[in-house]
Amino acid sequence: MEQKILIKNNERAPRFNVDFNGFQMGKFINDLDNYKFITIQNLMQELESFKKHLVLNYSLRKITIHGHLGNIKRMLKIIQTINPEKEEVINYVYDLKKSNKSCSHISNNLYSIEKYMDHKKRLLRFAKPKRPKSIIKEILTESEITRIIQASKNIKEKAMLLILSYSGIRNKSFCDLKLEDLDLGGNSLTIRKPKGRKQYISHIPSIIINILLQYLKMFPKKPRDYLFTTWIRNNKYTTSDIRKFVRVLAKRAGIQKRVYPHLFRHSLASNMLNRGAGIILIKEQLGHDYLESTMVYLHSFPQRIKSEYEIYKPSYI
Repeated sequence: MEQKILIKNNERAPRFNVDFNGFQMGKFINDLDNYKFITIQNLMQELESFKKHLVLNYSLRKITIHGHLGNIKRMLKIIQTINPEKEEVINYVYDLKKSNKSCSHISNNLYSIEKYMDHKKRLLRFAKPKRPKSIIKEILTESEITRIIQASKNIKEKAMLLILSYSGIRNKSFCDLKLEDLDLGGNSLTIRKPKGRKQYISHIPSIIINILLQYLKMFPKKPRDYLFTTWIRNNKYTTSDIRKFVRVLAKRAGIQKRVYPHLFRHSLASNMLNRGAGIILIKEQLGHDYLESTMVYLHSFPQRIKSEYEIYKPSYI
C-alpha cells in the first residue's frame, strides 16, 4: 500500500469516521480540498523531474546535483507538497534564515530553491547571507608535521603523508590521484580540482622522490591506477578513510590538536609564508583561482606583514 502523508496547516489531519451519511460525506469532501497529499512515489518522481532539469540546463557535477536534490527533498517534506506556492517557499526560506545554520548551509539551500522554482516556472530570488571573513586560527608547525611523518610505520604511510604535507592537496583530490599524475622527473603533481573540471600543477621537493620510488617498487602501479589504495581490497581511498588515517597518525605522534587532511594544506601555506614565500607562489601551489582565496593566510598571520614592513620601510631619519 502506497505511503501517504496528510496534513492541514502544518498539523496532523484528524481521523475521519468511515461511516458517512450524506451530510458528513459532503463535509468530508469540502475539508479534503484543504488538505495536501504527498506520497513517496510522487516525491521521487518530482525529484527525478528536477534532476532532469539540472542535468539539461546546468553543467554540474554529480555531487552538486545530489546536494540540490537533498535540499529540495528536505524542503518538500516539510512543506508537504510537490507543487509549492511562492508564499510557502518564502515562509520556508524565512524560517531557514532565522535558524542557526551556517552561512554556507543557508546559501546552498537558497541556490537549490532558486533552481527548483525556476524548474516550476515560479521565479524567486533571495539575498544570500554574507560569509564572515575566514581566519586560519590553528595550523601544524613544521616540528609537529615532522613528528607525524616519523610516526608512520611503513613506506606507504610515509609516502601518503609526504604528499599531503608538501603538496597542499585537498582530501578529495588526494583520493583521485593516479600514477600518471605523478611526474618524478619534474618533481610535480597534476592535481584535479574537486570542484569543476580544472587541473593545476603542484610541486613536491626532490627529497621525497626517493621515498616515492621505494613505495612504487613495493606497490607497483600502472599509469591509470590510483596512486594510493586500501591495503586489503586495493580499492580507491575515500575522503573518510584519509580523515581517519591522519587522525590515527596524529594520535600516534602525540599531537593534541584536532588533525584533519585540510589542516596540512593550511599548514603548508602558513609555513611557506612564515619562511618568506610570496603570496603568488602560494596561490599557484594551492591551485587557487583567485588571489583573494590565498590572501586569507596573509590576514591570518599579520606578523609576516610587520616583518616585511621592517625590511622595506623607507629611511627618513
